[in-house]
Amino acid sequence: MKTPTRIAALFIALVFAATVFAQRPAPLYPDAAPVLSLDALRKISLPNTTIESVVADEKEGSVRITAIVTHPPAKDRVTVWVALPLKNWNGRFQGNGGGGFVGGNAGSLRVPVTQGFATAATDTGHEGGSGSFALNASGRLNWPEIRDNAYLGIHEMTVVGKALTQAFYGKPPRFSYFIGSSTGGRQGLMEAQRYPEDYDGIFSGCPAVNWARMVPGGAWGHAVMREMNHFVSKAKLDAATAAAVAACDAADGVTDGVIDDPIRCIWDPQALVGTAVGEETFTAADAEVLRKIWDGARTRDGKFLWHGYTRGSNLFAVAGTEGAPLQPKPFGVAFDWMKFFLAQNPNYDGTSLKRDEYELFLGQSAELFGPVFSADDPDLTRFRDRGGKLIITHGLADQLIPPQSTIEYYEKVQQRMGGAERAAKFARFFLVPGVDHGFRGAGPTPAGTQSALIRWVEEGKALDRLLGEVKDASGKVLRTRPLFPFPQFAKYSGTGSSDDAANFVAATPAK
Repeated sequence: MKTPTRIAALFIALVFAATVFAQRPAPLYPDAAPVLSLDALRKISLPNTTIESVVADEKEGSVRITAIVTHPPAKDRVTVWVALPLKNWNGRFQGNGGGGFVGGNAGSLRVPVTQGFATAATDTGHEGGSGSFALNASGRLNWPEIRDNAYLGIHEMTVVGKALTQAFYGKPPRFSYFIGSSTGGRQGLMEAQRYPEDYDGIFSGCPAVNWARMVPGGAWGHAVMREMNHFVSKAKLDAATAAAVAACDAADGVTDGVIDDPIRCIWDPQALVGTAVGEETFTAADAEVLRKIWDGARTRDGKFLWHGYTRGSNLFAVAGTEGAPLQPKPFGVAFDWMKFFLAQNPNYDGTSLKRDEYELFLGQSAELFGPVFSADDPDLTRFRDRGGKLIITHGLADQLIPPQSTIEYYEKVQQRMGGAERAAKFARFFLVPGVDHGFRGAGPTPAGTQSALIRWVEEGKALDRLLGEVKDASGKVLRTRPLFPFPQFAKYSGTGSSDDAANFVAATPAK
């Protein structure tokens, strides 16, 4: 049975794939035909790896391989799925990321393999979307599987995937790419930091850069509500979000249902106090809960713990309530993290989670798991020096991962790598107004990013912009908007249609 967390992770992966994948890239080898039979593939010997199955998928036009990787003396099992085109291999390898605790899934291979990529994904050592793998049968932290999920599984997937690709075609991939969002975005950054030789190009969408703080950050809203013994309904959360959008929408000179710079939007929910929301009345306590969620996690004496969610993002995702009387509806990934990784108690129910316990949990998470899970090392020297290219994007209405965390990381990369100009030679970051964690919303969804990454890697054509599109349900493009590398943003020129990207120019925020 698929858990809600797993379903959400798979949905985000599919939505993200639709925004990244573009046309079939031109082949790099003129005669890229298989040189091994399926029987020969089954007999390939790789270190600590067992080939479980090799099956031809005639409908997909691929060979599907399932391999199991272990790390003796640990008893872990990392499942790796590889798909290789039977015809028209384009000479490239693509690794695919996951979401939440889901390391990846075999379904993510279908689009890239039909485009001609040799491609791979992995479960990073466990099935399903639960965080229960963190504890072994004795109730202790299961460090082999924790490492597999944090970083090692993706590396093993890459090594095995490339080896099988070279064996099948008799030649290695000429270029290798990693595509991922959310957990997949973190996985991509981790590859650049820990294994810079694995990929030539990495696309990291809405990355969970500082996982060890970000995940417990998803429980801050409920800790606030429990501390105040005041729970806010979905209707009120939605009303506050809509009011913030209405208040800050026109600040960029265009009224389009999008806050272009929500980090600078300081609309106060006090304005709603006393107003009717359905059959409820918005109260001062509601306003205080909203302020604390938007401000982000703080200690009792006001010190910063973690970023708040931006005005315009869907707060119900991380601060939802349900029932009568109202009670918290936990964000699954955050709750599993606290239960299995921090409390290390499968029976932990979160009812004691108030500010004091929350602060202790977040500190424990950062100290114990930050070095393992967080992809926040700004030193990308080795990745840069071997010619690697990195594109990062983040939706400014992300309801799960505050975009401030990615801004903070990229600024550290710029500082560590010799300044903004030098960093831009191999890494570029694009903020996307008005879209959420799955790149959905009233704002423009980036289009053709995979093609842009390939051109940058293979032709040296750096990105000076991405194109964002807003489409209706039928796929018709209603609006286009340029997306410029951070810290630039798109500013309306003042003439022509504000639905046309041609009428926007690059601008830099005033300091």
